[in-house]
Amino acid sequence: MRSPALAPLLVLVLGGLPAAASVDDSDWPSYGRDAGGSRYSPLADLTPENVERLEVAWTFRTGELDEARSAKWKSATFEATPILAGGNLVFCSGQQRIFALDPETGRERWRADVARARGVKRADAACRGVASWLDPAAEPGAACRLRILTATLDAELIALDAATGARCAGFGKGGSVDLDRGIAHTERGHYGVTSPPVVIGELVFVGSAVGDNQRTDDSSGVVRAYDVRTGEYRFGWDPIPKNPEDPAFATWEDGSALRTGAANAWAQLSADPDRGLVFVPTGSASPDFFGGERRGENRWANSVVALRAKDGSLAWGFQLVHHDLWDYDAPAQPTLVTVNRGSQKIAAVVQATKMGHLFVLDRESGKPLFPVEERPVPQSDVPGEATSPTQPFPVKPDPLVPQRLRPEDAFGITPLDRASCRKKIASYRSEGIFTPPSLEGSIIFPGNAGGSNWGSVAFDPKSGLLYANTSRVAHVVKLIPRDELDAAREANPGKEISPMRGTPFGMMRDVLLSPLMIPCNPPPWGALAAIDLATGERRFESVLGTTRDLAPVPIPIAWGTPNQGGPIVTAGGLVFIGAAMDDFLRAFDASTGEEIWKGRLPAGGQATPMTYRAGGRQFVVIAAGGHGRMTTTLGDSVVAFAPSKP
Repeated sequence: MRSPALAPLLVLVLGGLPAAASVDDSDWPSYGRDAGGSRYSPLADLTPENVERLEVAWTFRTGELDEARSAKWKSATFEATPILAGGNLVFCSGQQRIFALDPETGRERWRADVARARGVKRADAACRGVASWLDPAAEPGAACRLRILTATLDAELIALDAATGARCAGFGKGGSVDLDRGIAHTERGHYGVTSPPVVIGELVFVGSAVGDNQRTDDSSGVVRAYDVRTGEYRFGWDPIPKNPEDPAFATWEDGSALRTGAANAWAQLSADPDRGLVFVPTGSASPDFFGGERRGENRWANSVVALRAKDGSLAWGFQLVHHDLWDYDAPAQPTLVTVNRGSQKIAAVVQATKMGHLFVLDRESGKPLFPVEERPVPQSDVPGEATSPTQPFPVKPDPLVPQRLRPEDAFGITPLDRASCRKKIASYRSEGIFTPPSLEGSIIFPGNAGGSNWGSVAFDPKSGLLYANTSRVAHVVKLIPRDELDAAREANPGKEISPMRGTPFGMMRDVLLSPLMIPCNPPPWGALAAIDLATGERRFESVLGTTRDLAPVPIPIAWGTPNQGGPIVTAGGLVFIGAAMDDFLRAFDASTGEEIWKGRLPAGGQATPMTYRAGGRQFVVIAAGGHGRMTTTLGDSVVAFAPSKP
């Protein structure tokens, strides 16, 4: 375990302190281990040759499962990745509590309830992690010298003493900053934060989560920076330009930027302290599936942008989807990597997408390192809509997922099942990943939760390989004239139907399943791939997940499953990942993609794991709490695996 003398090293990556210092190999000081989200650990105690020695070392239960059930939180999740801060393993729960554990034993050291209100119906109910910051000006032993920073579903930014869990009195008002303040059009339960903030220098940056498909003038998606000591507001950057003199304003026809909301960064931000840049993945403008009230390219929605950390100004932006109609948010943390081109080493950022595209961009300029082509895409026939004529397609790497579903692709476990899927697919518009929503129904494939999602990717700086897990399940989106919405709700109980107020249409969205409730697209429905970033070539693709916990009988057919959560990679040559809908943590050989170990979890592992060394052993830890929307086994456990003690 790390000695107290090494505690100041804890947040150098997060805090933007001098680059000459380094983080101890055993540490995992921020959500993606480093502020660039590499999810790479230099630990090599565990290898393909000895990983089978892993066993459950300890399990900690938050005690929230019964609470979630009694509150009937169908969307309850436990998606957190712990950090190792000040000798404590610290994480947040979906019920808005912060826990600090002994990393070797799992014994609770403190907990803090940061919820402002309970029983609120929410668009989402996740907390994916916390951040930390060491105050270099504070005396050793001073309260809040090392602090935990969390942003909540209740739209608060909170600072806690890492040693005790007590609120930092000098931060905001009694340790809290109200993030609702200054945000127009917020609705209770539809505006908050689900991802950890990021610290660079003495500023803490925070995005937001906005409920989808509610109305045109939804909550602002402004990204804001606060003084990390005092909580004082410093500045903000709105992905939707409000100043007519901003060049991006012209990409919103008829001044629609002034009456449109969202485009929020709900996924994790990244930071490059050496360059003074913060990287922001932005989402869809409101509402998601009809853009007739926001015609134009809609910059900087659906983009990855670099902000200057000193003042929040735009250094560069790259739009991943023009005029989004598919809920194709930038769903993943921008991952900072180094790309080798011969003897040249290029600082880059990789943005994974729901479409299965990987955009590899120069970190300083935003220019693609592999060509990106603007290709014609299908056009909308919905009255009032104006589809973008083209969309950007990276030439390399190749798409991580299939991007079109045809009737002849239909899958089924019986001939009747397959025939039903074939008929369903033929009845909808299905012309690839940019098939626009329609009145008859359009297939969105690999789906709004497909391709890559918030689990992001992992990058091994030694091999130059990037690891990405993907989901592949088709959805059907149908636009419903407003005067038919009530009838549609009555005729389709249990299906997602959203109002999209301010437009002529509501929206209905559902997974495309066979009569036997099997996805109509062929397996694998989940996979793990390795991409060589030097060449853009795929090194391997492995099936991720089985039917073990999905079928009426526990038969582990290796068809893969949809997944939520991401991978980590270690210097020992292992990729660890949970994420799949069966209840396992898995280890894959980082070179070959062979699955070489799996450990049983008490609930769904829809979270990204992390690893560290304590007491002379390398631990791998994951939150096993399941995911209500995915119908995986619900729980409230944090599970640590380690080799048995000698």
